Amino acid sequence: MVATVEPLAPPARRPRAAAVRHLGPNWYAAVMGTAIVATAGVNLPGAAHLPGLRTAAAAVWALSAALLVTLLTARTLHWVHHRDQARAHLLDPATAPFYGCPAMALLAVGGGTMAVGRDWIGAGPAVAVDTVLFTAGTALGLVAAVAVPYLMVARHRIEPDQASPVWLLPLVAPMVSAALGPLLVPHLPAGQPRQTLLLACLAMFGLSLLATLVTLPLVLGRLITAGPLPLALTPTLFLVLGPLGQSTTAVGAIATAAPDVVPAPYAGGLGVLALLYGVPVTGFALLWLGLAVALVVRARRQGMGFAMTWWAFTFPVGTCVTGAETLARRTGLAAFDALAVGLYLLLLTAWAVAAVHTGRGVVGGKLLAAPRH
Repeated sequence: MVATVEPLAPPARRPRAAAVRHLGPNWYAAVMGTAIVATAGVNLPGAAHLPGLRTAAAAVWALSAALLVTLLTARTLHWVHHRDQARAHLLDPATAPFYGCPAMALLAVGGGTMAVGRDWIGAGPAVAVDTVLFTAGTALGLVAAVAVPYLMVARHRIEPDQASPVWLLPLVAPMVSAALGPLLVPHLPAGQPRQTLLLACLAMFGLSLLATLVTLPLVLGRLITAGPLPLALTPTLFLVLGPLGQSTTAVGAIATAAPDVVPAPYAGGLGVLALLYGVPVTGFALLWLGLAVALVVRARRQGMGFAMTWWAFTFPVGTCVTGAETLARRTGLAAFDALAVGLYLLLLTAWAVAAVHTGRGVVGGKLLAAPRH
């Protein structure tokens, strides 16, 4: 009698691209936060007289570009091999708003290309790269600004105490386009092409601003009636600074590009708007910054640990830096110079902390693991 040997069972197949299964759209915040370190740095008061600053900023921009390419590749694998998870992200009211981040990442790297990347690749290629990234980022941002609120209304089931600053992410994406679009205006043919882009930026400024104004009261009302956010979400309070700082930057950039593009009365009016809008909004941003810092300190004392939400400390603060820089150029006041430098130091600190913790989490595999329930 011959003994038969049962064949060994084939090893369980590991899902393809398993490392990116839980890679959500929130990871693009790291690209945004890195790119704005470069953009804000080269526009600081007196930056031209600081040796090595522009080179350092260009290196940070290159890092943000590399991160963008890496994330675009990883997220493509995510959609190809883990469509169930990608759909789950869209149907999750806590995750769907982060779909505003890919658009802002494209726009931030594009703006950095114009600001400092041209030092390495040349002015012509920089304009070409920014044109592609601005066009893609703007289109994606406008889609997100409509699609995410639609999902929140039609598919998500949200309770009043779930209101979150994260809701602002898809709404602020068009404001980033409004702030960075004017950089491309001088590179278009004179006449209607320039006017169309400039007024499109002004329209996106209004779109994002009004959407923010109807959403922010929901967030503040939730904080007052339901108390502080959960510890892991507390850093998202800084997201409120995004539309505030970015809108100040946007209206200033539009006003700067307006002469020789629109008739004189309108160009002058935009210059007035840049000041009369930017100063009060910056005041409110500083008020919110104080509140957010106080609540973050409280959460930290209660045991708040690192999460990817810590990247909320970077890009929103960076927009306040660029907003203060805009006001400094328009007013010539040393107070705005000091504000821009002080906020930039805060941005650098926040970026360094978030980057170090993210690097450790990626190397250790903790940040790419399945979330705990």
